[in-house]
Amino acid sequence: MDYTVQKLGELTGVSTRTLRYYDEIDLLKPLRKNASGYRIYGAREVDKLQQILFYRELGLRLEQIKNIVNDSGFDSAKALKAHRETLLAKRLQLDLLITNVEKTISTKKGESMMGDKEKFQGFQQKRVDDNEQQYGNEIRSKYGDSLVDQSNANMLGMGEEKFLAFKSLEQQVLNSLANAIETKDPSSDAAQQMAALHRQWLNFTWPSYSKKAHRGLAEIYVADERFAAYYNKVNYGAAEFLRDAIVVYTSSEE
Repeated sequence: MDYTVQKLGELTGVSTRTLRYYDEIDLLKPLRKNASGYRIYGAREVDKLQQILFYRELGLRLEQIKNIVNDSGFDSAKALKAHRETLLAKRLQLDLLITNVEKTISTKKGESMMGDKEKFQGFQQKRVDDNEQQYGNEIRSKYGDSLVDQSNANMLGMGEEKFLAFKSLEQQVLNSLANAIETKDPSSDAAQQMAALHRQWLNFTWPSYSKKAHRGLAEIYVADERFAAYYNKVNYGAAEFLRDAIVVYTSSEE
């Protein structure tokens, strides 16, 4: 069945303005235009729009999605299987968090007991799963499955006190980065103290520390726009400043 842009919008819930924009950026071109100049979408375009929406749900940017779905080697069946695995992982995350809430309610009512470690299992699993989804391929490619699996195991094995300390130190790193970047000098005392805090934060999950691995991770922070975006929330250019500070730190450390 063929659809006009308006009918396709009604079918999918995607605004006609968005569909026109997808056409303009070559993300989703119509099958053809009719004699009146209206965009007409066929079955192939409908399927492609479904894939686009799946990837949007996964948090990918439009430019990334365009590169994926417009690739000549794109396999829609394989992509659907990957979407299914991702959605199942998300469902597991939600199930863990729901179970956590239910246990907490039961504990508050005095109907059951909940160990400190249990209180944080859902959150820790979600963090591991989110990291795997967003950065897993890059990190595993650079450091290998063994190190990443051990790091994930360390995260999941944290008790309440350690997990809270981990989260607190993560925020300290960001706060220190915000202060250090004002010096505009990666070798400044403030910057080097921040880099030391970053090392301490890594040691919560890394099975062992090495200067080479620390520098390598810092380079990923700049090279990968997803990491860069996380740190650049602190200040423009924060990811590069953090990288430079870590390079100085790992070069001067005995």
